[in-house]
Amino acid sequence: MKRSEIFKRLFTDYSKEYLNKILLSVFFSILVAGSTSSIAWLLDPAIEKLFIEKDKSLILIIPFLIVFAFATKGISLYLAKVIMVSIAEEVKKKLQLDMTESLIRADTQLIDKKHTGNFISNLTYDVTHITNLLSNAILVLFKDSLTLIGLLIVMFYQNWKLAIVSIIMIPLAGTASKILGKRISKVVTQAQEKSGFLTSYLIEIFKNHKLIKIFQKEEYESKRASIRLDDLKEKNKKIQTVFLRMSPIMEVFTGIMIAFLIFYSGNLIAKNELNINNFFSFLAAMMLAYQPVRSLSVINMAVNQGLSAASRILPIIDNKNLINEVENPTNLEIHNAEVELKDISFAYENNEGDVLKSINLNFAGGKMTSLVGHSGSGKTTILNLIPRFYDPHTGDILIDNQSIYKSSLKSLREKISLVSQETTLFDDTIKNNIKYANPDATDEELLHVAKLSSCDEFIEKLPNKYDTIIGENGIRLSGGEKQRVSIARAMIKRSSIILLDEATSALDTETESKIQNALKILTESKTTIVIAHRLSTILNSNMIYVIDSGKIVDHGKHEDLLKKSTHYKNFYDKQIQK
Repeated sequence: MKRSEIFKRLFTDYSKEYLNKILLSVFFSILVAGSTSSIAWLLDPAIEKLFIEKDKSLILIIPFLIVFAFATKGISLYLAKVIMVSIAEEVKKKLQLDMTESLIRADTQLIDKKHTGNFISNLTYDVTHITNLLSNAILVLFKDSLTLIGLLIVMFYQNWKLAIVSIIMIPLAGTASKILGKRISKVVTQAQEKSGFLTSYLIEIFKNHKLIKIFQKEEYESKRASIRLDDLKEKNKKIQTVFLRMSPIMEVFTGIMIAFLIFYSGNLIAKNELNINNFFSFLAAMMLAYQPVRSLSVINMAVNQGLSAASRILPIIDNKNLINEVENPTNLEIHNAEVELKDISFAYENNEGDVLKSINLNFAGGKMTSLVGHSGSGKTTILNLIPRFYDPHTGDILIDNQSIYKSSLKSLREKISLVSQETTLFDDTIKNNIKYANPDATDEELLHVAKLSSCDEFIEKLPNKYDTIIGENGIRLSGGEKQRVSIARAMIKRSSIILLDEATSALDTETESKIQNALKILTESKTTIVIAHRLSTILNSNMIYVIDSGKIVDHGKHEDLLKKSTHYKNFYDKQIQK
């Protein structure tokens, strides 16, 4: 995306609605420019009338005008900054919201490909640079450009020869800024990458803190943290160093300019071509012009920072999903909830081999069907295809003879509940976690599913009962308690199709029995597709499909498969029968 396109996009989508406020900020910037220029100009009559001619009639008026000019400048600058900061924060919120909404709706494949730390870095680090572009760089562009124009007018008014000599500094500063601006863009991109790496690393540290302790890796992880922080520190130092390079450049330019102007002015005064009052007014204007010239000289770098950040954020906002609905999708109607996979082939990446290879499956409505096979055989992939977390490369999936690819995603997914092996809960109350699948559920329904899933037994013992905050991913609950909350959440959705990936973790006999009872209630008269790890589940299945290397190698019931299927016998001996 070109710079001009990014500018246009940021204005059209994020700043245009605040145009009236921006124009108001420009108005106050004009007042800043006018008052700053008037300060320099007032030195001309002050020196001429008060010090040279000793005219006492202006002894109160000129000081009052100087105070008024400074006050106008200060108040106007404050108001201009407040307005632009307000706009920048609104834009920041909108950018973060658009990016968050894009990620929420993004394909599972996109989220799986990139570490969450990188997305967090985009949301914080990059958005901050765009905010700085709007709140600082744009304001500086208006305020200091107008101030510089006003001061140049004063300078030309006092002496056009000195003014022409002075403006040589502007293109020199601009050239230096352009050179440094190219450098800053590259360094900012590198710093963002390092920030993403650090955020990703910290997430891993927090998630695996028990692992670090049990393997006594505190010192090892401290060293790794130090390396990542050093990398980020060096990049941030480089950014600041590049910004600061303008300071000595501008100081040298200014020093040379003032020295030459004093030399040249001395000659003009000696020739009576320049009065002392005009010289001091000119000198004041030139000194006041130093600040806007310096600010404008680094604005290119701030702009490059913001545009570099926007070039990383906008593609995420504009991300086009691969999982899409057809034009005018139908609403999926459930009758028997029979699920059929026809000639399905799938690979996670185009350059990788197929995970599923022309498989055909039929899951009878209202019955339990088990998928069994060794790890990596493709069982989880099958579950992921049914709610369209991924789409196959070839084939079709039908529910009651309706293609899910012609149905709306909403009508498809509202018919499906998922109980995964890795229980995922929010850092919220138990009540909100269960009702997450159905926010409109009544408290009576909540209590009913809690009882059916045996959640009520441990919830009633908690200090705040259903209003107890369970911590990040339910850290305050045991593994069995988290599974039961997950089952209750699936129950309250009242879906016709249940996708179940049984947990492989061992539980005590009592907890295991409660979870099995809860699952039995959940799956009763529902089309249940389960990745089975427990013998009890397999025995309760109406059909078992044996999967190996992405293919269906056998199917039938448990006793039949033990007799006729070597693949199933091998799986049973190694993973089921202990």
